[in-house]
Amino acid sequence: MELRQMRYFVGVAEELHFGRAAERLYISTPTLSQQIKQLEREVGTTLLIRHSRGVELTPAGQVFLARARETIQAAGLALKDTRRAAGLDEPVLRLGLLNGVPGWLPAALEQLAADRYPSSTVTLAAGTTVDQVRMLSSGEIDLGLVRTPLTLPVATTSEHLADEELGVLLAATHPLAERTELTLDDLAGLELIWIQRAAAPEFYDDALKRLGDQIRLSDISMSHSQLHSALRVRRGAISLGSCRAATPDVVWRPITGRPLVAKYAAIWRTDSHNPVLRSMTVSPGLTAVRQQVVAD
Repeated sequence: MELRQMRYFVGVAEELHFGRAAERLYISTPTLSQQIKQLEREVGTTLLIRHSRGVELTPAGQVFLARARETIQAAGLALKDTRRAAGLDEPVLRLGLLNGVPGWLPAALEQLAADRYPSSTVTLAAGTTVDQVRMLSSGEIDLGLVRTPLTLPVATTSEHLADEELGVLLAATHPLAERTELTLDDLAGLELIWIQRAAAPEFYDDALKRLGDQIRLSDISMSHSQLHSALRVRRGAISLGSCRAATPDVVWRPITGRPLVAKYAAIWRTDSHNPVLRSMTVSPGLTAVRQQVVAD
């Protein structure tokens, strides 16, 4: 069994389609199918069920997917740590891209990396606040972006970077859409569809506490990218977000009297030896990014 075959399997398992996986992996579909069949012969059981719409994982395939991801990650860390010990560390910063973060924030961090370490490159790994903490702890990223408040793990530090006002998102046909701003009293009894608590528990709880108990929390939750679709279906409901989320059919209105703020921070391991990260955290470094973002 080869790491290459594991990577092929993970690609198919994530895409659930041989054609899309082959395109992502830059190989032909017949070659990919052949490699998966060879892998299944070696494992001794079927890992994928093929049908006209794509594929699905068998119970054995689900177990193999989890273990394959762990093996690929371990192999990558072994190579990275060995190269670092030999003085061959490449100037790469693995940046965690927080779901829903303002686009100018990762762009500012990428520019800071380029200014402080001109020969470096930046790679991105997307995820929620909880994902960022997990990836940082497991060594998958060097610098993460999160929403605060957040309790940090041991040997992890943070730098506040930016604030963004949160307001109400609602369908353009909603009766409250005619107003230019809203109060908490206006929102009393309305259904609030928002992100899953598991994505950022402390940020989630803090925001709801600030809203008070007048709003009725929905029995459904969505990712940032799905909130618009939810509001188009439940036109009497509302959500929370920044003015960036406004579209012709979903409007944004500020909350007066008790504004909500999303606070973004960078987090990193204090024991990291990444040269690009170290160059970025030397004063003023990330502080300069915060000043630039606030000024913008």
